[in-house]
Amino acid sequence: MELLAVILAVLGLAGGTAIGYIYRKKLVEEKNKDLTEKSAQMLRDAQNKSKETLLEAKNNAFKVLDEAKRDERRKREQLQKIEERLVEKEQFLDKKSEEADKLKEELENKVTSVKRLREEVEKIQAMQQSELEKVAQMSKEEAKEILLKKVEEDTKEILVEQIKKTEQQVKDEADKRAKYIIAEAIQKYAAETTAESTATIVTLPSDDMKGRIIGREGRNINTFEEITGIDVIVDDTPGSIVISGFDLVRRYIAKVTLERLIADGRIHPARIEETYEKVKEEVNQLIKELGEKAAFEVGVAGLHPNLVKLLGRLKFRVSYGQNVLKHSMEVAFLAANLASELGADVNLCKRAGLLHDIGKAVDHEIQGNHAAIGRDIAKKFGLSEDIVHCIEAHHGLVEPKTVEALVIAAANAIANSRPGADKENLDNYIKRLEELENVCNSFPGVKKSYAIQAGTEVRIFVNPTDVDDLGAVKMSHDIARKIEKDMQYPGQVKVNVIRETRTEEFAK
Repeated sequence: MELLAVILAVLGLAGGTAIGYIYRKKLVEEKNKDLTEKSAQMLRDAQNKSKETLLEAKNNAFKVLDEAKRDERRKREQLQKIEERLVEKEQFLDKKSEEADKLKEELENKVTSVKRLREEVEKIQAMQQSELEKVAQMSKEEAKEILLKKVEEDTKEILVEQIKKTEQQVKDEADKRAKYIIAEAIQKYAAETTAESTATIVTLPSDDMKGRIIGREGRNINTFEEITGIDVIVDDTPGSIVISGFDLVRRYIAKVTLERLIADGRIHPARIEETYEKVKEEVNQLIKELGEKAAFEVGVAGLHPNLVKLLGRLKFRVSYGQNVLKHSMEVAFLAANLASELGADVNLCKRAGLLHDIGKAVDHEIQGNHAAIGRDIAKKFGLSEDIVHCIEAHHGLVEPKTVEALVIAAANAIANSRPGADKENLDNYIKRLEELENVCNSFPGVKKSYAIQAGTEVRIFVNPTDVDDLGAVKMSHDIARKIEKDMQYPGQVKVNVIRETRTEEFAK
């Protein structure tokens, strides 16, 4: 029974398996059939869609092609129109070129004709001139000279009158303007007119002090002269001694040293040396302070410290009786005022006016003109080219090229020529007046000349038979130009040529 049951179970399992297999196979076949149908349907749908897409693409391609053809046709029409316009312009330009060629040819013909006519006229003029020279028996230049002389003789009085009138008008206007400018400048700055003396005299409390200054066997005075570099002159003048030296700074140090030694009463070599060193330091500090004070009063800032010291040294420099530092400050103020009236650079004129004589601070140590020395100093301290030019041009070392340089030269001349400013040596003064008169006497027709008004005017008397009115006018101009060329003088010189005739008769 159990075996039968097992067999039946095996058979049942085998039959179930077979039935299951057959059932699954049938399901797979049905599924494959559905898939095949779906694939075929999808293929048919895809073929239909591709046909529609291809048809649509062909239609779009035809549309693009038609549009391209229309665009090409439109551009071709535009190019054709442009070409037609270019052809028209080319034809127009060809026509203008032909007209220009014709006009050029006509002008060339006219120029040739004019040249030919001018040559003919010149030939005729040459023939006429030759005939006139033969008839007149003189050349063209001789006839011109005679004609000019005749015109000059006929119009001499008119010319003299016109020259004098014009000259007077110009002079009046120039004097009026110059007086106004100078008056404006001077009234803004008033300086001392008392010139400083270059002699240095030390007053003594008693004549017994002279022996103490000299010392035993002269050792005190020898030590003093050796240390200071200054000569001490002890003579019979009561109550004073004289110290002499070219360097005013050293002379000032020596003067202060000697005054302190006299006040102290202890005079011996060691004390002299100690006092001298102390005074020297004080004077060096004083020089710096003087330079700074001058720059501050004028309104000039930014100067190099060593340049300020050189400026302070000018306090101890005297030129023709003038203190050079005061003179430099005066020129700076005058130049600034003149510059403001003339529209020039006021600050530049202030700076250049203050430094224009800086070369005089060391001109006893360096050879050369103080203007050239000042120029080199200005370059050394890096001042501007305009200031350097003003310094070197203020005495005519070079020709002034700027308005500011002319202003500095004018301010310097004003400061030098005002009353009391310049105390010249009498011999030099007389010599300059004689040279002025000799220049005037060198002209033919001059009877006598006199330099007056301290050399600012010269009166020249001429022989009336040798010099006429027009000749007197010419002579005044020629003498003025010769004075400008041959002489050096402050300010200006008025040339006055006098021509007069006198007739006398007695009634009896």
